[in-house]
Amino acid sequence: MNKLRTLLTISLLLFILGCNRPVPVSPTPDLFATLQASTPASSSSPAVTESLATPAFDLPTPTPGSSAAPTSVPSPSPADQLSGHIVFTCQLFKVQSMDQICIVNADGSGMRRLTTEDNKRHYYASLAPDGGSIVYSSYREDNVYEIYSLDLNDGSVDRLTDKLGVLTGPEFSPDGKSIVFTRGNASGKYQVMVMDRNGEGVGDIPGVSGWDPTWSPDGEQILFASGPEGGVQLFVVNRDGKDLRQVTNLSSLRGRSDWSPDGGSIVTYAGPSWNREVYILNADGSNARQLTPVGGNSQGPSFSPDGKWVAFTAYFDNYGDDHGCEIYIIRTDGSDLRRLTDNDYCDYQPRWGP
Repeated sequence: MNKLRTLLTISLLLFILGCNRPVPVSPTPDLFATLQASTPASSSSPAVTESLATPAFDLPTPTPGSSAAPTSVPSPSPADQLSGHIVFTCQLFKVQSMDQICIVNADGSGMRRLTTEDNKRHYYASLAPDGGSIVYSSYREDNVYEIYSLDLNDGSVDRLTDKLGVLTGPEFSPDGKSIVFTRGNASGKYQVMVMDRNGEGVGDIPGVSGWDPTWSPDGEQILFASGPEGGVQLFVVNRDGKDLRQVTNLSSLRGRSDWSPDGGSIVTYAGPSWNREVYILNADGSNARQLTPVGGNSQGPSFSPDGKWVAFTAYFDNYGDDHGCEIYIIRTDGSDLRRLTDNDYCDYQPRWGP
């Protein structure tokens, strides 16, 4: 009887330990579906700091525009006077575990692949303010994604971090001296982090949990997404962790956003799966309005350096196809929709720079 009781006790302990074992965070060979990589899974959404008070405003949720989805989208023309480059994730091999980083001229010409490791995932890229390099996230091992810097002139790559966790969404500060990014772990916790350009001086923003951070044009504030499942919104905080405040009240807000070069506007995206839209609003959260035509499942926006255009991912030409997302641009007044990429695989997470 004692032996049986001992065996039952050991079995129970093993079961409890197994149930609490962290689930590894690693690339999977799944087909790409509605850009799940650009926002943490709803089951692991972080909560905003408890001390944060909800602001005293109740912005109306914008309603979709009445314009029908375009049947075909034209390419840019010289009259558009587009400048700079757009770096993005290109799913060349049609599996997330082999995502690569590509770059294209803002007019859609000169597309080329930047990363070279076929069997390793690379994503969440952004350009340096001087246009000479990019930072991005790449898989290293289970529960470990590192941040790398790639020189666009000679192709050299430097690893900036060392086993801090699942690091994603890196972006250079406007002066190029710092990098903001997201740190996640296997238990679903997310922190907004900042480090020096060379990877040193890593630290979190005190009292802030969230993901998909981006800088204000003056480098003094950080915009990021946070909130519980079903209640994700955008927040702004000073770099030192002070003056944390909510700036959106959108239904089904997702994550990655951007701040206009003049500091006056924000772009983000929201909506249920396969019905997402890009919204533009004032930096204080007022005057939120839908920017993209309906029917494109539009997401992941980024302002052009001159603030006149927004790049984003959408499925206008291949709606319903997991591999059908391409990079599009549109003016900030909602006119002149243009298509930049045209591939049989998914192009997503655009970030516009010099």
